[in-house]
Amino acid sequence: MITVRPAEVEDILDINAIYNDAIRNTVATFDTEPKSLEWTKNWLLKHDEKHPVLVTVEDEKVIAWASLSPWSDRSAYDGTAELSVYVQQDKRGAGLGRELMKEIIEQGKKTGLHTLISRISGDNDVSFHLHKAFGFEEIGILREVGHKFNQWIDVYMYQLMI
Repeated sequence: MITVRPAEVEDILDINAIYNDAIRNTVATFDTEPKSLEWTKNWLLKHDEKHPVLVTVEDEKVIAWASLSPWSDRSAYDGTAELSVYVQQDKRGAGLGRELMKEIIEQGKKTGLHTLISRISGDNDVSFHLHKAFGFEEIGILREVGHKFNQWIDVYMYQLMI
């Protein structure tokens, strides 16, 4: 059985493994060094009711996660959050990202957020399509702002007014 629920500190091992796989093998994140469990725990604990982290669990194991993180520490941005979604490599393409996005967007609405922003790196057609399916609009391209795997990478900015 697959369920979506708020992340708990006990989930950090799986969250960390999914994120570190993305660091090592994708341009979905511009982090280049794997994160420690302590870093992941601190990251999770910085999230609050307005900026939740949700996980998808199958057989008591986290197989995907999504978060809403503050866009900026400046108070005028309090109604804006950045959306992130990561799915375990062997579970991609099964609709988990879609379900998590649906749930995390609903959480953002409930907590009173006004705008969600996503940064999508590279030519990630799956992520572009998924964001557009939820009403996100492309608002710009930051050309060659990241360098990973010996290549310069564009970042596409997507925005949803909720």
